[in-house]
Amino acid sequence: MELRRLGRSDVLVSPVIFGAWAIGGWAWGGQDKKDAIEAIHSALDNGVTTIDTAAIYGFGRSEELVGRAIKGRDRGKIVIATKCGMRWNGEEGTDPWPQTDMEGRPVVVRKNSRPDSIIYECEQSLKRLGVDVIDLFQIHWPDSSTPVDDSMAAMVKLKEQGKIRAIGVSNYPVDWIERAIKAAPLASDQPPYSVIQRQIEEDIVPFCRRNSVAIIVYSPLERGLLTGHVGPERTFPPGDHRADHKFFTVENRKRVLASLERIRPIAELHRASFAQLIINWTIHEPGITAALVGARNAKQAEHNARAMQLNLTTRERGMIRAAFDETSRVMTAS
Repeated sequence: MELRRLGRSDVLVSPVIFGAWAIGGWAWGGQDKKDAIEAIHSALDNGVTTIDTAAIYGFGRSEELVGRAIKGRDRGKIVIATKCGMRWNGEEGTDPWPQTDMEGRPVVVRKNSRPDSIIYECEQSLKRLGVDVIDLFQIHWPDSSTPVDDSMAAMVKLKEQGKIRAIGVSNYPVDWIERAIKAAPLASDQPPYSVIQRQIEEDIVPFCRRNSVAIIVYSPLERGLLTGHVGPERTFPPGDHRADHKFFTVENRKRVLASLERIRPIAELHRASFAQLIINWTIHEPGITAALVGARNAKQAEHNARAMQLNLTTRERGMIRAAFDETSRVMTAS
């Protein structure tokens, strides 16, 4: 399997990255810890070298589970990416977002990319992960109250101290990315992208390609919607954010299932699932360095990893895109 470089950094990642949001439990209706650790082990055993998590995922729980899962493994063969900038334990920051933590207590999540907060969060993440260095440290969301130069200065300081290897951002629009690369050696941006959500193709992809910034995309399977396993009758447990997501209306589920049926012949030809087909399509789109794919158990993790082994033709990739053209137009316009 060919590893891919993050921008001009020395960090190499697998095309499929284990996305650890769901295993944190928060916003996904909970998660069994044993299943989560086994999922990470399965991913690593099947060619996935990279794990992406964040402090906010489960309010630290996801990072702790990742730390437990990699303990005793060859650290030199594992790339750890995590994120800062979403604080639930402070009064400073922007865009206050009332939530409930894992114990049912009310908290207010705020975007905070102030230098002192970034430094503090890095230390906390290192402890939870049980590592000496974070391979890719990313600012989770833009913080309008903090100049990009100030945030990047803190990231550069952490890199110079050897606490992080590469600097990344997530959910940054082009103008923010442009300011970031003027202030620091930015390795990557992490935006949402799928065969349904293609907005980044208009501006972020061409800009990042011109400036040697890697693109790690999240939600390539649209929170499971593109697996074909979310029928119109599906219900979600309490605390699962998909229950109120606009993509999961009954009408949109039917649209997605109809589009998936159009690519069934390709899936059958390659003896692949819809999920594997979509993952492979995503990681081979121009400008896409890697895709985060979540898994709740070992079987799912192995299944996702095997998507890297498919060899789709240019024609087949075009057919997959075309099958979702109308579905994408309608769902992203609503």
